[in-house]
Order: sequence, then structure tokens, then C-alpha cells
Amino acid sequence: MKRWEKTGKKTVVVMDSIVNLVVLFILLLLLLFGGYALWDSGQIYKSAGADVYSMYKPTAENTLSFEDLQAANSDVFGWLTVYGTQIDYPLVQGGTNSKYLNTNVLGKYAISGSLFLDYSNSPDFSDFNSFIYGHHMEKNVMFAEIEYFADAAYFFGHRYGNLYYDGKDHGVEFFAFLAVDAYDMSVYDVAVPETRSQQYLDNLLEKAKNVREIDITTSDKIVLLSTCTSESTNGRHILVGRIDENLYQNEFEETIKKTDGGFKKGTLADSGFMALLKHSPMWLWILLIVLLLILALVVYDKVQKRRARYKQKRKMALSDECEKKS
Repeated sequence: MKRWEKTGKKTVVVMDSIVNLVVLFILLLLLLFGGYALWDSGQIYKSAGADVYSMYKPTAENTLSFEDLQAANSDVFGWLTVYGTQIDYPLVQGGTNSKYLNTNVLGKYAISGSLFLDYSNSPDFSDFNSFIYGHHMEKNVMFAEIEYFADAAYFFGHRYGNLYYDGKDHGVEFFAFLAVDAYDMSVYDVAVPETRSQQYLDNLLEKAKNVREIDITTSDKIVLLSTCTSESTNGRHILVGRIDENLYQNEFEETIKKTDGGFKKGTLADSGFMALLKHSPMWLWILLIVLLLILALVVYDKVQKRRARYKQKRKMALSDECEKKS
């Protein structure tokens, strides 16, 4: 009977050790997966930030870098800037609207995609209404900040932008913000003909959540910046602006300081520790995981030895007690 009890106890101890090792291994795998996910997420948003493309931005003094970008990808044709935001990106136009959903302006795969003009619009913005699409992403990258225009104070405080195409800058004055459905064809009617332009404009203003009173007519050209929303699957936010030859001063140029990766100051993501984690290279993550694994094994070994010593002492104590009783 005692033999079977000893065998049973040994089996329980072995199984307990195995379970502990399995749990430890699972926890380390979860840590590794979480670390990689955090690193990968940081890389996605970092690669989608406007700062990545700032070297290509055309200026009055120099357009050579922009021409280099066009040489790398012939679909690049312009540049969009919305003053007071981090929307400051090159523009592309593909043969279909799906081409640049997950392709960056260099023609490489990227979840963030690109800001792209509707394939049926003219790249010289000669249509009455032209659509530019972009993803709504976290960390204020791509078209994420368009949702802020839903707030009236923000909308009226951010009036102007700039649109570069055909080798020169053009001013943009934003006059409407809409929250609509992606299948609302009365809004997503691209390049409407002159005969329906007034009807189209009246419909936009009627559906707009925020409107700025400006003297706009059907002889003007308008651009609609469209992105999805986090509120509903088919929800879309649209910021509408008028394109004109007048260039507007960027009053935010001296006050806005962009932070790496689009983090807002004062948030956890902007803290030094979180920023370090999100932007650390992959080899650092591997080294960290290995060190944690070694530490976990050392701790586990010490715990097992301590348990073994405790069991040995308990066994000796029981043996002494039995001898005293006998």
C-alpha cells in the first residue's frame, strides 16, 4: 500500500512540474506575441506618418525630391496639406480605387495605403467635384484627423489647406463637413456634369453637419476628402473644400510640433517608456524575450529546489516523529 502511495505522490509531483512548465511556456509565448504585436503596430503607424514623406514634399525653391518620387512611381501626381493637422501627404491615382488601399506611394504593400484620387477624376482637378480617399487610422496618421472636423469649434478653427498639382500650389478653403453613408450615391457621385453641379452642391450643403458660409458657385472646383469612421461599418466622414488660385497662409506652421508616430502629448503612448517600446528594433525585442525566459527558468529552478528542500525537511521531520512514537 505504501509503495502505491509513494508512486502516486511522485506522479503528482511530476505532473505538477509539467503543468508549471507548460503554464510558464504559454505565458512566455503570450509575452512574445504581445511584444511583437506592439512592435509591429508601432512600425505600421510609424511608416504611415507624414514625416516619412516630408523629404519628397515640393517647395517653391525645389521640386527635385518630388520628381524623384514621381520617377519611383508614375502614379504620384500631387500633394495635399490640411493646415493645422498632420495630413501632409503625396497623392496618387491608380487605374482602380482598390490599387492604393494597401499600397504606399512607393508601390510597396502597406496596411495604411495611400491618399489617392478617385480613378474617374481628372488629375488636374478640372472636374467640378474630385474625391480623395484615405484610411482612418489611429495615432492621427493618414485621414484620421478628418473626424475632428465634426466638432464645430475645430471645423471653424481649421479653414485652409494646400493642394499641389500641375507643378504649382493651389489654395483650398474648407467649407463643409459631412457624416454620410458609403452607399449614398447622391454624395459619392464623382465628376458630376455641369448640368447637375448646382443640384449636387445644394445636396452637399443640405446634408452637411458643419458649414462655413463662403461665396461658392458651380463655376468653382471642389475637392472632397473622404474616410471611413469608427462609429459604423458604412459610415463616412467627408471634408469639402474649394480649390482656387489664391494661396493661404498656414497660421499653424509655427505652433504645431509633430510628435514621432503621431502621438499626442500627454497620453500614455507619448510617454518615454511606451515610445521606446513601440519604436524599438526587432532584435531588442528578441533579446528582451530571451532574458525574460532565462530569468523565468532561474526563478522556476529556485522554486523547485526550495520545494524539494521543504519536502525533504518535512519528510525528515515525519521520520523523526515516527521514531519517537516507536
